[in-house]
Amino acid sequence: MSLLYDEGQLAIATETRRVLEARVDVPSLLVLLEKTGEYHQGYWETAKEQGWCGIAIPEEHGGLGLGIVELGLVALQVGRSLAGAPFLTGSYGAARAILDFGSDAVKAEWLPRLASGEAIGAVAFTEHQAVVPAKSAVSFSAGKLTGTKPAVSGGLHADVAIVLASEAGVPVLAVAALEGVARTPIESFDNSRCAASLTFAGTAATEIARGDAALAAARQVLALQAVVTAHEQTGGAEALMEKARDYALTRRAFGQPIGGFQSVKHRIAEIYGLVELARAGALHAATRDGEGDFLLAAAAARIQATETYDTAARDVVQVHGGIGVTWEAGLHLHMRRARTLANEQGNMLFWEDVLVDELEGVAA
Repeated sequence: MSLLYDEGQLAIATETRRVLEARVDVPSLLVLLEKTGEYHQGYWETAKEQGWCGIAIPEEHGGLGLGIVELGLVALQVGRSLAGAPFLTGSYGAARAILDFGSDAVKAEWLPRLASGEAIGAVAFTEHQAVVPAKSAVSFSAGKLTGTKPAVSGGLHADVAIVLASEAGVPVLAVAALEGVARTPIESFDNSRCAASLTFAGTAATEIARGDAALAAARQVLALQAVVTAHEQTGGAEALMEKARDYALTRRAFGQPIGGFQSVKHRIAEIYGLVELARAGALHAATRDGEGDFLLAAAAARIQATETYDTAARDVVQVHGGIGVTWEAGLHLHMRRARTLANEQGNMLFWEDVLVDELEGVAA
């Protein structure tokens, strides 16, 4: 596939940006930081209304039948606007796990609901430092889950989760409805992510993969989510770059705009370079979905986008000086989101290990 967007894809990006800029504002996002377990409901209603929930789900299951490239374009604009809910990524991860590994009955039960936004999906793999634990603390036996998955992004409001568990030491990937599951909200750096620990107590679940296949499927799902997140991180960094540019052109010091000083000018130029590299990496990874080098491309995109967003969040505050650390400026929203996204779907150490493993495989 070409690494250039076609007219239809550009139209999706333009319309998504127009809608989000009209419906998401900084004051509404600031409120969410002081509350645990609440998300930007206006954004999620917009996502359902616009069909974003089903953009990468096949038409036969109620979606729009597009792909991860188009979903990435939406995620990039979500990152720009800092829309306060993680459900687009979580639901896509759950939907792809069901689509790629689930039975026809499981697909019929969940995919139409995820595509419409009626149901929210989450992915529950990580346990403490283990992103994809070979032996999970959550047990699976006789079609039921028992145990706790900590800090599941979006878990407080999810209706279905893809859970990595163990049965007699063998990894099992299962689909579980979360009705009746105990949820403990987690106060975090970015409360709009609605993280929660999920405690299963004999919760009915359907196995979709087992053994090494379950671990491989979990890594694949995380990689798909990581590509979407890489787009979101790129969008956030791009928005920060533009804020820095606009501020540097208007703020004056010693009789001239601060953008005329090399230290400021070069810093913004460096962010621009990082954003374009991250954009290219995210798009490349999206085009490799289904190919043998997808995991390699996803890991590279995830690492590049994480470094880009972190750098932009730090440097743009510096460009703004004292005003950059004020509550009203809202730059800390990006700082919080950058740090939160850096840990969702696996941290940098995990993806660096994946990248090295994939490169070693290619070399071999």
